[in-house]
Amino acid sequence: MTDRMKDAKERDVFEYALLRVVPRVERGEQINAGVVVYCQARSFVEARVHLDEDRLLALDPAADVAGVRAALHAVEGVCAGGDRAGQAARDDAGRRFRWLIAPRSTVVQPGPVHTGLTLDPRAEPERLLDLLVR
Repeated sequence: MTDRMKDAKERDVFEYALLRVVPRVERGEQINAGVVVYCQARSFVEARVHLDEDRLLALDPAADVAGVRAALHAVEGVCAGGDRAGQAARDDAGRRFRWLIAPRSTVVQPGPVHTGLTLDPRAEPERLLDLLVR
């Protein structure tokens, strides 16, 4: 077995989707504002968000910044589970992830799902937030 094959066996598959803010759906303009990460092998789901208010207001000066921020934090709450997850609190990590990445026609929308391999799923949300959002 090669070192590369051995390394791949130690890693877990994870899935992620970007959270996009589309302030004016009819225009189709968007900014990345967060990421949702799911790892089935570890029953792990987490969202991290970062809203660049200046970029949002550049797309739509009348954007509801507080409303967008609340919607993004609600996604974090669903991932966290417990009281913050509302009805989804009873669902496992996979069901919460699938619910969050379902297409919607709202201001905060999930992007397509991508996959990867990781040694540490808990590090992926921050790494992807730095790479794709900030």
